[in-house]
Amino acid sequence: MIELKAHPRGVVLPVRVQAGARRNGIVGEHGGMLRVAVTAVPEKGKANKAIVGVLSDALKLPKSSIELVAGETSNQKRFLIADANVEQFRAVLERLPMRLGGWGRGGAEPPVSY
Repeated sequence: MIELKAHPRGVVLPVRVQAGARRNGIVGEHGGMLRVAVTAVPEKGKANKAIVGVLSDALKLPKSSIELVAGETSNQKRFLIADANVEQFRAVLERLPMRLGGWGRGGAEPPVSY
């Protein structure tokens, strides 16, 4: 389960990133974090910008409501989702299609196709 945190301005979403992937998308959950793959390389904020785009598309939110609050140069990041609450946002996450189960090999969840 993804470890969402309440914040005065919304919800903090923990994200584990795979930059330089073959395609962009939400690929699963691991260790309490949402896994996101982006084709952008991790230099000069390119991957961070791509992650915001992936999250915006998947969550059907404007990019302006998604803000990187921690982990600018790390593959483990925290994004603030503005004007959200934990319970409602958890329900949104549970409806997301995930391409792969688990983190890496031997994931506990079966693959899900788009």
